[in-house]
Amino acid sequence: MSDACTWCGEPVPAGAGYRVYEPEGARVARFCRLEHVVPWAIRGAAWEAGETPVVDEPAACAWCGGELGPERVLVVRERGEHRIADGLCSVVHLLEWAKAGGRYAT
Repeated sequence: MSDACTWCGEPVPAGAGYRVYEPEGARVARFCRLEHVVPWAIRGAAWEAGETPVVDEPAACAWCGGELGPERVLVVRERGEHRIADGLCSVVHLLEWAKAGGRYAT
């Protein structure tokens, strides 16, 4: 199954790309590249309905280190059969984290 990138519309096949979830609102956005999160968040984070997958959710924000609350967002990078999850306090922290290069920032 393939879904379209929320920002550019290119196909994002299962096992590739990034999925951003808002667990409390049962919403999702899909991205072929992490860089596409930035303009999406700046323009106002347009979500689609979707369920959050079962992954080990982090307890702390990947940007500020604070405890995650109900407004949290979950970023899941799909690498084949692997799911790499990062949690962020909000879309604002997601934007800053993505601008800095995400998990692999130097």
